[in-house]
Amino acid sequence: MQIPYELALGWRYTRAGRATRRNGFISFISGVSMLGIALGVAALIIVLSVMNGFQKEVRDRMLSVVSHIEIFAPQGAALPSLERTLAEARRNPNVVGAAPFVSSQALLARGEDMKGTLVRGIDPALEPEVTDLAENNAKALAQLVPGEFRVVLGIELARSLGVRTGDAVTLIVPGGQVTPAGVVPRLKQMTVAGTFDSGHYEYDSALVMLHHDDAQRLFRLEGPTGIRLKLKDLHEAPQVARQLADTLSDHLLIRDWTQQNKTWFSAVQLEKRMMFIILTLIVAVAAFNLVSTLVMTVTDKRADIAILRTLGASPRSIMLIFMVQGAMVGVIGTLAGLALGLGIALNIDVIVPAIEHAFNASFLPKDIYLISKMPSEPQSSDIAPIAVISLILSFVATIYPSWRASRVNPAEALRYE
Repeated sequence: MQIPYELALGWRYTRAGRATRRNGFISFISGVSMLGIALGVAALIIVLSVMNGFQKEVRDRMLSVVSHIEIFAPQGAALPSLERTLAEARRNPNVVGAAPFVSSQALLARGEDMKGTLVRGIDPALEPEVTDLAENNAKALAQLVPGEFRVVLGIELARSLGVRTGDAVTLIVPGGQVTPAGVVPRLKQMTVAGTFDSGHYEYDSALVMLHHDDAQRLFRLEGPTGIRLKLKDLHEAPQVARQLADTLSDHLLIRDWTQQNKTWFSAVQLEKRMMFIILTLIVAVAAFNLVSTLVMTVTDKRADIAILRTLGASPRSIMLIFMVQGAMVGVIGTLAGLALGLGIALNIDVIVPAIEHAFNASFLPKDIYLISKMPSEPQSSDIAPIAVISLILSFVATIYPSWRASRVNPAEALRYE
């Protein structure tokens, strides 16, 4: 199969530009453009991969406490029919676990110290079906026996109150009792059965877990206030929530995990978009360096262009030759950037510790950050647009200089040769 001469000449000019000493400066500018494109693409891949890694780490820690979907009655009331709602939820093929819960707010006191808390009544036997936290702390949750009024506290909450396993704390629940002396808050002494560490400060500093039967008695409820569900694929939670809204017989509220932390996830997505735009500008600057490279190449090759025109080459063919030359720089730079970026992103768990050891530094101190290792998760949904945008910018940058080359007048070009 014969290669079109436009492609062959364009590739020859690309190689000659790097090899000919007379065109050394053009070669240098071309190399800088190629290097700039490669570094820009690599930086985009590395930064977005690290951001994806951080998002996954925080999301996984969050979902160790929060279920994929919650079904609950309005205004914190008890579910009208627990067994029927459980059966209807489990009929959905995407649901792999379901457990009842009671949720409310209260105050937890120890001596003069008092903290606002989120109280969650759970069924210790079913809770491991819906959260990893329960599965990892099964021994502590097994101590939650109905009627014993025991609690499991987040580790930061236990530290702030200065309590340990076996200590007594006082739970102050809303809705006090009316007496001749006025409204008296309802108090209940609880025993600390253990602590948990989810790695997420918001829950470690505020969550109190107890048996749902004890929670129902404390908050004067006739049953659990909701059901927590675990799905096969957490990314399908919004779709499954809509399906359940159509199939549940009772008028219940449904909330998936993306809605519970909507502000945080929106902020992360906005930050990713801004980083993508900012770093794309680096690729754009490098790509448009091709304009100056090709303009100088066209000026240097005016005699060659004139000879080609006299041999019968059309302006379109001349334009294609120089577009091929510029596109080759963009393609090589993009491929080099993809290789470099993916190489670093996939091995960042080795590269970062080596840099920390070499410079005796710590990028993520354990006493400050929840995550002590640099996470990375390259995603094709990020990498493909990066490569496409880099190639498009490189292609666009070649249009004007190539058009100028096609407009060279052979007679004018050969006058002084």
